[in-house]
Amino acid sequence: MPESAYDPEADERLGRAFDRRLAARLAEAARPHRGLIAGSMLMFPVIAVAELAQPWLLKIAIDDHILKSEWLGLTWVAGLYVTVLVVLYVLRTVEAYLMQLTGQRVIHDLREAIFDHLLRLEARFYDRNPVGRLMTRVLHDVEAVSEAFTSGLFAVVADVITLVGVVAVMLWIDWRLALVTFSIIPILLLVAVYFRLNARDAYREVRRRLARLNAFFQESLQGMRVIQLFVRERYERERFGRLNADYRRALFGSTVWEASLYAAVEALGSIALALLLWYGSGRIVAESLTFGALVAFIQYTNRFFLPIRDLGAKYTVMQWAMASSERIFGLLDRTPEIVSPSAPSPRPARPAPAALEFDSVWFAYEGDQWVLSDCSFSVMPGERVAIVGATGEGKTTCARLLNRSYDVRRGRVLVDGVDVREWDLTSLRRRIGIIVQDSVLFAGTIEENLRLGTDGAVSAADLSRALEAARAGFVAGLPKGLGELLGERGANVSHGQRQLLAIARALVYNPAVLILDEAMSSVDPESEALIRQAMAGLLAGRTSITIAHRLSTVHAADRILVLHHGRIHEEGAHADLVRRGGLYARLYELQTGAAPA
Repeated sequence: MPESAYDPEADERLGRAFDRRLAARLAEAARPHRGLIAGSMLMFPVIAVAELAQPWLLKIAIDDHILKSEWLGLTWVAGLYVTVLVVLYVLRTVEAYLMQLTGQRVIHDLREAIFDHLLRLEARFYDRNPVGRLMTRVLHDVEAVSEAFTSGLFAVVADVITLVGVVAVMLWIDWRLALVTFSIIPILLLVAVYFRLNARDAYREVRRRLARLNAFFQESLQGMRVIQLFVRERYERERFGRLNADYRRALFGSTVWEASLYAAVEALGSIALALLLWYGSGRIVAESLTFGALVAFIQYTNRFFLPIRDLGAKYTVMQWAMASSERIFGLLDRTPEIVSPSAPSPRPARPAPAALEFDSVWFAYEGDQWVLSDCSFSVMPGERVAIVGATGEGKTTCARLLNRSYDVRRGRVLVDGVDVREWDLTSLRRRIGIIVQDSVLFAGTIEENLRLGTDGAVSAADLSRALEAARAGFVAGLPKGLGELLGERGANVSHGQRQLLAIARALVYNPAVLILDEAMSSVDPESEALIRQAMAGLLAGRTSITIAHRLSTVHAADRILVLHHGRIHEEGAHADLVRRGGLYARLYELQTGAAPA
């Protein structure tokens, strides 16, 4: 499925109330639970029979017992009526349980399928799709699909079965009286169509206003520190108030249409009952209709109009379900662009230092806006190389191409002489580790974060050695040590401590190639000193690439590569590049204020 640009209106659209193609996909998703679905479907006719039996029992009670004063027989009919009510209550309880269980199991499977699919999608996909939109897919859209099973499709099927039964019984009792009741149907259909179309527009507006409110709320929470820093609380509160008021007005508008449809159907039902009473009374006087039959007809007429009164809500539920299904299956149908080859190259037996090479690499994130253009360089096994340059020259891009977060447009990126596109992705990413500027720690214990990606095959002694080598001694001072819980993104430890834990995690992971992407660009001097000490043990015996803006952090590199206009402009040791008086020397002078020697 081709990648499409982000459409901010996508989450606000309404689909058709029923789409055969999407219904078939939903049926396929529900196939593992067909036993539950079959059980629910079998309940519908049984429940319909129980519902239809009640007015019939009233007819018998009135015509055969009450009017004839046969109280003994009336007692038996009353007992049977109560029994039917109890049975109906039990059946409806079981029906509701089965429908909810089916819906929850289907959305459980869909959520797992979506998350598993998201884990396999490439970095470019996440560049183009906001996190909030993907959260909507995993959480809200699958809930709408669940509603299709519980309050939508199942409810419609149950209503149809009941309506068919009601119509059949009414025609069987007295077809002329039934036609009087059905005479209101053409007007009812016109009213339903009119209100449905207007309600659809109103619900679309509700969705649009809610999306804007959610987007503003998410943005405000993420930027709360900036809002408080610039004393914008009052302004943001007013904006939120306006958006909230717009949403309230839209919600009231949809409520008006829904209530109007309900009231209109109720009024038409009352007219039908009035016609029924007028015509039925004349038939009773003419002795061509019994009083019990008229009472039963009134009961059946109420059951006839009841599902029609709920038509608006069910129609909207199905619209949301179809629209959500289209978005869900559209995401699931998107083929990952970066996958392991069918016959990957064999992985090395041990994580020995690796050789790296960029061979005439061209790469652009969008169109022909080249970040790298005919870029070539190589790194020998065990060599410590630094890549420097101005912002936007493609330093981080080199790291992303090495672990195949992105694929090159032209040229090749090789690890151990093999194109990264021929590597198994798992093997490649176990061989190449990256520590970024803002290291991500997950909510959980420190130990769980250190064991990330190791499948648990690491002893407690290994973790202690990694923490010691990373100079992360602060862990021992925590109340629970390795068992200390970290907040979201490690918010309860400092930035420098997060970097030390990231270094310890890399030592546990033990990659053959280590890439440090601005790992010390935003830490305090004390943390930087600790990180520098940790680097010595971290880089020993492995190939490394250090990406940095601050040239003071790359003096010890065996070789420095200077990126300029997407290709290697200069390379050499620090002292040689400074003496050469080129681009590196100018950058060094700008940062230190010292003239090149």
